[in-house]
Amino acid sequence: HCVCKFSLRPWNRLAVVREGNEYRQKDMVRAWRECTIDNRVTRVAWLNRSTILYAGNDKWCLDPRVVLLSNTQTQYSIEIQNVDVYDEGPYTCSVQTDNHPKTSRVHLIVQVSPKIVEISSDISINEGNNISLTCIATGRPEPTVTWRHISPKAVGFVSEDEYLEIQGITREQSGDYECSASNDVAAPVVRRVKVTVNYPPYISEAKGTGVPVGQKGTLQCEASAVPSAEFQWYKDDKRLIEGKKGVKVENRPFLSKLIFFNVSEHDYGNYTCVASNKLGHTNASIMLFEVKTTALTPWKGPGAISEVSNGTSRRAGCIWLLPLLVLHLLLKF
Repeated sequence: HCVCKFSLRPWNRLAVVREGNEYRQKDMVRAWRECTIDNRVTRVAWLNRSTILYAGNDKWCLDPRVVLLSNTQTQYSIEIQNVDVYDEGPYTCSVQTDNHPKTSRVHLIVQVSPKIVEISSDISINEGNNISLTCIATGRPEPTVTWRHISPKAVGFVSEDEYLEIQGITREQSGDYECSASNDVAAPVVRRVKVTVNYPPYISEAKGTGVPVGQKGTLQCEASAVPSAEFQWYKDDKRLIEGKKGVKVENRPFLSKLIFFNVSEHDYGNYTCVASNKLGHTNASIMLFEVKTTALTPWKGPGAISEVSNGTSRRAGCIWLLPLLVLHLLLKF
């Protein structure tokens, strides 16, 4: 009588999963097959499909990973080291007794952790165009591939497929896109693709100022654009050049300031801020106007008297002093 067992034991850090009468084993493990026999057995052998691996103590295969563990009157077992997907399939323990041969068959299914083998490169695209991102993954069982937009405004997955198609992309859809491949064999693997959406400048704020003569004044122009906008300032169709006496242009990636260190009468007027990049340009008019100082309306430095933002004027005088002055006059008389 013979009872053949097919056993799998983990190697390194990977575990064994058994389902029904099939044995599933993750990659990078070793498997050993044990056949329990008795003293009526005259011949024993292990086969993989029709290929003889071992017959008794004799090794028939050339694979160095296959080794004989034991061949006794009660046990006949072999081991396969560094199991890979090519080892998957049926294995047969064949036993010859005094009466007739008997066999027992088991099936090995090798599980492989997911691996992303191909993914799109980072991409730069103009707003309104279409894009297609690709993420190809391998593994056993076949991994599930999902795409997710890494953005504070993004909610959940944007695609549950190897391919992500975006029609008419917008600037809000720029950022990192994460591809995840999972098959429950190991932790999911993730890769990211950076999508840059280019768009022409948009002036989000154009801020004017009212300043007394002799004080410091600043005009401010803020623009959103990809690539970042380049700024230019004009007055009466004449471009203001950096280094002009008493005037400084201070540019940052999304902000430009026109600074007057000592405002004179001829500095007052309408200025034009122009923001441009390779996709286009836009402009906004910004006013620098005079504010007369009075005894009741002292200023606290440049721009403190009044400001203009998007055409709206605001006066910040010390109006609260008026009631005190009236009270003082009444008490005096």
